[in-house]
Amino acid sequence: MSPPAQASTVVPGVVVSVPGTRASWLVRVRSVLVCLLLSAAVAGAFALDVAVGELDLPLSDVAAALVTGGDDVTALVVHDLRLPRALVGLLVGAAFGVSGAIFQSLTRNPLASPDVIGVSAGAGTAATAGLLIGAGSGLGLQTVALVGGLGSALLIYLLAWNGGTTGFRIVLVGIGVAALCGSVTTYLLLKAGVYQAQQALMWLTGSLNARGWEHVGPLVVGLAVLAPAVVVLAPWLRGLQLGDAPAQALGYPVQLARIALLAVAAALVSVGTAAAGPVAFVALVSPQIAVRLVGTPGPALVSSGLVGSAVVLFGDVLAREALPGTELPVGVVTGALGAPVLLWLLSRANRSGVGG
Repeated sequence: MSPPAQASTVVPGVVVSVPGTRASWLVRVRSVLVCLLLSAAVAGAFALDVAVGELDLPLSDVAAALVTGGDDVTALVVHDLRLPRALVGLLVGAAFGVSGAIFQSLTRNPLASPDVIGVSAGAGTAATAGLLIGAGSGLGLQTVALVGGLGSALLIYLLAWNGGTTGFRIVLVGIGVAALCGSVTTYLLLKAGVYQAQQALMWLTGSLNARGWEHVGPLVVGLAVLAPAVVVLAPWLRGLQLGDAPAQALGYPVQLARIALLAVAAALVSVGTAAAGPVAFVALVSPQIAVRLVGTPGPALVSSGLVGSAVVLFGDVLAREALPGTELPVGVVTGALGAPVLLWLLSRANRSGVGG
């Protein structure tokens, strides 16, 4: 039996359509148009992120440097300093956005993003330990963060299991796991040397500062492996949104699907965290923005990834330009913008009883 096209989760402000109807066709057209507009916004943010900095470059010079190489100074600034930084921001934002969409769709809870329920914290704790013991960067740090993220996701799933799981239980257990990981991270920082602790603390804030090609390569490899897995598992994600009993009646392998989706989402946020640190609230807000733009309660994975990329790239531009002479970590900006969104979601969940 073919997988259902729409899920039963109702999100305020979106339209639930029946497959094969005119409303369903309009939803698809709207989704395509939104993705095209978001792609244009991401392209503009990417160009702006490459162009601005201590030495502002005209977009024409940036384009010339990308196509023909440009003069020596422009080529150095674009190719060696800003292009890898912008690529890391682009890919990390997409990874966080898609991961957040999977977590929120899987649990049918808008608060169940990886940075709230402890998956990002687990990856961050493992990567901090890797930094302090000299794991360095690149694939070594990527592997350590991946193990930490998957381990924390497995711990959350096992602790939340009681003949089954619910989104509310996963969120509560995840908050506890996040607190535990935060305590371990604090202990590691206290035991580290001053320079190591300062380096790890900057990374834990979520930063694109000093990101180079050595960070791009492992990130591309990780996402190249995980992206096909997301495509393959997307129909299962739509089926699980119906609820366990209906999904099982339709032939979905409920437990296998949930474990596989949880593992892929945790891996996405782990490789992103290894590259740029746990950039706050990107995984939380991106799916919420995407669902409201697309207008469907289904898992808007593509648009969530695009929104995540735009948020990180625009946040990085704002982080560099907000205070003259000071280059803030991008996590400071996303945290300042994302905290009010979290409070708004909490207030709506409290009024409507979501998550129980």
